[in-house]
Amino acid sequence: MKDKPAERAVEERYTQWKSLVPVLYDWLANHNLVWPSLSCRWGPQVEQATYKNRQRLYLSEQTDGSVPNTLVIANVEVVKSRVAAAEHIAQFNEESRSPFVKKSKTIIHPGEVNRIRELPQNSNIVATHTDSPDVLIWDVESQSNRQPVLGATPSRPDLVLTGHQDNAEFALAMCPTEPFVLSGGKDKSVVLWSIHDHISSLAADQGASKSPGSKGGAVNGKPADGSTVQARGVFQGHEDTVEDVQFNPSSAQEFCSVGDDSCLILWDARTGLSPVVKVEKAHNADLHCVDWNPNDVNLILTGSADNSVRMFDRRNLTSGGVGSPVHIFEGHTAAVLCVQWSPAKATVFGSAAEDGLLNIWDHGKVENYAEAGDSSYPPGLFFRHAGHRDKVVDFHWNAADPWTIVSVSEDGEKTGGGGTLQIWRMIDLIYRPEEEVVAELDKFKSHLLACSSS
Repeated sequence: MKDKPAERAVEERYTQWKSLVPVLYDWLANHNLVWPSLSCRWGPQVEQATYKNRQRLYLSEQTDGSVPNTLVIANVEVVKSRVAAAEHIAQFNEESRSPFVKKSKTIIHPGEVNRIRELPQNSNIVATHTDSPDVLIWDVESQSNRQPVLGATPSRPDLVLTGHQDNAEFALAMCPTEPFVLSGGKDKSVVLWSIHDHISSLAADQGASKSPGSKGGAVNGKPADGSTVQARGVFQGHEDTVEDVQFNPSSAQEFCSVGDDSCLILWDARTGLSPVVKVEKAHNADLHCVDWNPNDVNLILTGSADNSVRMFDRRNLTSGGVGSPVHIFEGHTAAVLCVQWSPAKATVFGSAAEDGLLNIWDHGKVENYAEAGDSSYPPGLFFRHAGHRDKVVDFHWNAADPWTIVSVSEDGEKTGGGGTLQIWRMIDLIYRPEEEVVAELDKFKSHLLACSSS
């Protein structure tokens, strides 16, 4: 629980941020959630129009037990760049629900949804983690829409991936190149599966009825017809809970993991089940998150309870001792919970933390800060989203609209709901090349001067 001065500081920061929204953002949609959410992910675009596109969004709902926990599929109207009016994005109410976000399907989940990941090879397939050793695979297109009422039987997952010996709650990844799934858990292991054959058979069964009552429903979250998948490999090397995992964007056989043992480990399934490189002191505390750069496969980001984000070059990593990061990014005042590279620009990434901030960085500009002698901001930090008033538990860049971000926070007490979902895009004058911005503003110079003299 925050002390009073800290709460006042957060409210002052939020009030200042809100006054700047029309200046800083090209678009902002604020959606007050009924229940807290621990994960949010963009799905595929489903419709394109002149001024906005419709896109799928996956959300979790963590209930208090009065109704079941759910996996929610929503449709979002993503407003195109430079379409939203300034007065629209300025006039939002923290306690309202955005008209741009519409729930389209609810899946009753067996347990809390801690993490959601989508399969790049099939936009209808998502994986979820809950408080169990299993990974659940859902074909969201064929799953029935359910009413989350007390006593309702959980929906039946299409596949259950087994291999962990203890709960696997957060560490979850889908491979960009092959239908492979990766998970980490409290058993200190990293587990790899291939769902290639099963995805093919799911696609063939698309027309079949998949109502929750058919084939006997779910038993303890497992499909009644026994559609379980055994692991391809169980990788041992961590000394504590594995908190996050990520594939090499160009290889289904190479991946990395981080955990509560302060380690960053690189693995290669072709060489066996032991670590290839184990950096034993990647941070000064537990590691919560990791991401591998899709545009430069040598760069890996990690976020930690020591409040920092570190960038590593895998070519420089050696086993044992203290890791040698390329740079340490220090712009948070609490534990970093999520890091993710931007799909739009190879040097840009975001970091979200328990301090309620979502920072956007450009590591390509770190040296510019040093040359300019500017110490007012952490080197590389160029945008700070302060629209959340409690810890930002997850966020996701939109690959179809690359500067648009969805973020979710646990600030229900402040907004009269369970949490806050925000979809936002900073104004492009912030991230475009300086010469482009100057040239564009120059076009309007005569108009602005005419207006000021009239």
